[in-house]
Amino acid sequence: MIDMKGKVAVVFGLANKRSIAYAIAEKLSDAGATLVLCYQNERLRAEAEELIETLGQKRSALAIQCDLSIDAEIDAAFAKIAETFPVIHTVVHSVAFAPQEALKSDFLLTKREDFRIAHDVSVYSLIAVSRAAAPLMTEGGSILTMTYYGSQKVFPNYNVMGVAKAALEATVRYLAASLGSRQIRVNAISAGPIRTLAARGVGDFSVLLDAVNARSPLHRNIEQAEVGKVAVFLASDLSSGMTGEVTYVDSGFHITGI
Repeated sequence: MIDMKGKVAVVFGLANKRSIAYAIAEKLSDAGATLVLCYQNERLRAEAEELIETLGQKRSALAIQCDLSIDAEIDAAFAKIAETFPVIHTVVHSVAFAPQEALKSDFLLTKREDFRIAHDVSVYSLIAVSRAAAPLMTEGGSILTMTYYGSQKVFPNYNVMGVAKAALEATVRYLAASLGSRQIRVNAISAGPIRTLAARGVGDFSVLLDAVNARSPLHRNIEQAEVGKVAVFLASDLSSGMTGEVTYVDSGFHITGI
């Protein structure tokens, strides 16, 4: 089993117990990491605090509000983290958003403002978080983000989010180059479709699930816990030579043709 005792992991994107960020946090905790859970707003505070208590981390972990679309909140969050943990080792960025209309409409009709919002929240936030986290990652470490195969291929009703995920994957590579001299690794996990709160915004989501069942080599959909296990590997020293990569956790769906 991977041992992350003595390591501090900061997780962004906690929504509820079915979210990918939640599963990653659980697996990091199981490996011994101390958690800092960052939630977007007051409405999600209870989920973060409940997870900390459930994992038995009440005395050591932190729950901090941080809206990644606001630079001042990012700076304030990391200033608060530094008061308790002067060194951090892992950052998990599991955050994405596009206005509903941009997902439902024909891609050709994407509005300028919807395009900006999708890229600001889903892509630029990784740059902002990495910049704020880097000064605390004095022992090197790992930054992880979540992407999807819609960055490479066209999927119905994914639209501007597919373009944002393509930009996110390019951002991973550029950040890996920028932070490599500090021994900070930057990688992405491309998870298959999972029934989460975020997935509800994608129309005909069941079509994606059915396609993976039918065509992937494993002929099944993945579970949140499987993403969590890969995240722990990428956060640990076992992946010390990997950076700038997109690791697929999708039952092999991305390798298939017809």
